Amino acid sequence: MKVKVVSEKIVKKMEKDTCDTFCYDEELVERVQPKMDDVLGVELIFKALSDSTRLKIAYALTLEEELCVCDVANIIRATNATASHHLRLLRNMGLAKYRKEGKLVFYSLADEHVHQLVNIAMTHAHEK
Repeated sequence: MKVKVVSEKIVKKMEKDTCDTFCYDEELVERVQPKMDDVLGVELIFKALSDSTRLKIAYALTLEEELCVCDVANIIRATNATASHHLRLLRNMGLAKYRKEGKLVFYSLADEHVHQLVNIAMTHAHEK
């Protein structure tokens, strides 16, 4: 392990949740840093789900396989227009899909990954 220490003069007493000195493993950084571009676009998923209304909708869609826009609106206590707006955003982000049946529009989660993501977040939040 190759550890690089930056100027000893810069080292200051830090909070207990930080290192007391600034150093890093050069090989580790060179191995991991190039992979940081892999997260590009992923933040948009979390941004979409960071809105409480959209998270409620996504959670409702984990509880039921699919829901009509009207049902979603009633579940989240919002208008059909508000529910449609949030559902459309989830669909545009690739988190939800829809199907039309006559004059009704039904939404479901895009795939099992979205279902798992919401369920893991819910489980984690309730562990505290």
